[in-house]
Amino acid sequence: MLGWAVAAMAYRDYTELAEGKLTDLRKSVVNATTLAQVAQEIELGPCLLLGRGEAAAGGRTKPSILSDALEAVFGAVYLDGGNEAARTLIERLLGPRMKAAADRLDRLDYKTVLQELTARLFETAPVYVISETGPDHQKNFTATVIVSGKAAGVGEGRSKKLAEQAAAEQAWHALSQPASESSAG
Repeated sequence: MLGWAVAAMAYRDYTELAEGKLTDLRKSVVNATTLAQVAQEIELGPCLLLGRGEAAAGGRTKPSILSDALEAVFGAVYLDGGNEAARTLIERLLGPRMKAAADRLDRLDYKTVLQELTARLFETAPVYVISETGPDHQKNFTATVIVSGKAAGVGEGRSKKLAEQAAAEQAWHALSQPASESSAG
């Protein structure tokens, strides 16, 4: 239901985008990280009934639980109110994020653009080194991206993927700056 509704929104509202970009746009919204953020924004966590162990372990703030719970809410609205009710809720909660993602669609996947840049500039691929801190229920990840044997960017996030994206973004900005400056002069 969720994938269908978001794909329909993307197709309806972003007719100028190529098929691959529409897929990127859908993926930018239909993922555990975004769904967990939306669940936090609507304060879904306190509404969850959890076992004592999970509640004590901070389950109401765990991204995986929050994203699953939001998907369950969408499913319940679909079962109770049908397609239109579910689509309306999904559009209300995810529409603004889709608009923001569309505005920065060319920069959504810094890992890919960094890989393309490092292949062109250094004929090598970036390497990510990950470290983690915090208890299991509240991990924080730090990624360092290494390019040609040197640290090119560092990023943090609640998941390895987010940390890698942040590191890749920092590295891409650092490495693309000199490339564009040297081509200008």
